[in-house]
Amino acid sequence: MENNKSTNIKAYFYVLLCNDGTFYGGYTTNLNKRIETHNKGQGAKYTKARLPVKLLYSEGFEDKNSALKREYWFKNKLTRKQKENFLLEHGINKKNFTRQR
Repeated sequence: MENNKSTNIKAYFYVLLCNDGTFYGGYTTNLNKRIETHNKGQGAKYTKARLPVKLLYSEGFEDKNSALKREYWFKNKLTRKQKENFLLEHGINKKNFTRQR
């Protein structure tokens, strides 16, 4: 789930699976706290309406800017199919792409 090649992680890019089956990509400096915030309905507007969310993937970065660039790329440059392929290439099983119940 997590790709952390360095111990000097300062920021994370993460992908959530929302309850409606959509993906949400985000950035944070505290991964566990951010996921908890999303699931309390205090996160992004997008996830508030699609609770609960499940962490599918996270990637650590040594600087905030790199994590933000990855988030932008995932959210704005990829189609749904490309997002699925990205997750598959990073070891996420396709069965995890289905809605939560």
